[in-house]
Amino acid sequence: MEITPIAHIRTDFPEKFGIPRQSNLVESCRGTIEFEPEFAQPECVRGIEGYDYLWLVWRFDHGQKNTWSPTVRPPILGGNKRVGVFATRSPFRPNPLGLSSVRLESVEMTTHGPVLHVLGADLRDGTEIYDIKPYIPADIHTDIRGGITENPWACLTVDLPQQFREQLGEEATDILVKILELDPRPATHHDPNREYAMGFRTVDVRFTVNDEEGILQVVEIAPRG
Repeated sequence: MEITPIAHIRTDFPEKFGIPRQSNLVESCRGTIEFEPEFAQPECVRGIEGYDYLWLVWRFDHGQKNTWSPTVRPPILGGNKRVGVFATRSPFRPNPLGLSSVRLESVEMTTHGPVLHVLGADLRDGTEIYDIKPYIPADIHTDIRGGITENPWACLTVDLPQQFREQLGEEATDILVKILELDPRPATHHDPNREYAMGFRTVDVRFTVNDEEGILQVVEIAPRG
C-alpha cells in the first residue's frame, strides 16, 4: 500500500523540542491545515463543520531514525525503563505514523481551497498529514486505565519577565507559558546550570530550570536565525 500526504499543517513549532507531548495538553496551540492541490476541494470537507474534534494521521519528523526496536525507553519513565513499542506512542515505530485529536475551530474557504483551523495541535510546523477523520462520540471511553501515562505531567512555575511578555504580546505569552509549564526538557535532564533553547513562532526561547524549586526561568527571547 502506498500513501501520500493529503495536507500539511502549519504550527508555532519550527522544531521538535518544545512541542507538547500530547495533543490538547495546551488547547490554545493553534494549527492551520492546508490541503495538497489534489485534495483542496470543498467537496472533500463537506459536513466537517458538524464535528467538534478531528483525528489526524500524520508522519513523524523526517529526522527520525529509519530503524525500530521491539522495546523503547519512553521519556515519561525517565528513559530508564523499556516497554513494548506498541505500548507507547514512541516515534520509533515500524511505520512512522502519529495520531492526534485536535479541536476544529473553523473551516475557511480560500482561493486555494479549504483550510482547517484547529486547536490543541502537537505537531511540528510543516508536518505531513496522511488522513483526517471525524472524532465521534463512540470514540469516547470512560473509566479507562492510562498505563504509563497515568503519572501527572510535570507542572513548573514559569518566570517570564515583563519585558519578554511585552515583546511577545498577550496571546503568544499565554500559549508559551502553558507550554513551558509542562516542562519541555527530556525527562533525564535535571542540570540547573544547563540552558535550553526552543523555537516558538519566529523566536528562540532560552530558559533554565531549578528542579528543587520547580521554577523555569526564561532568560532570553530573540528572533530566530
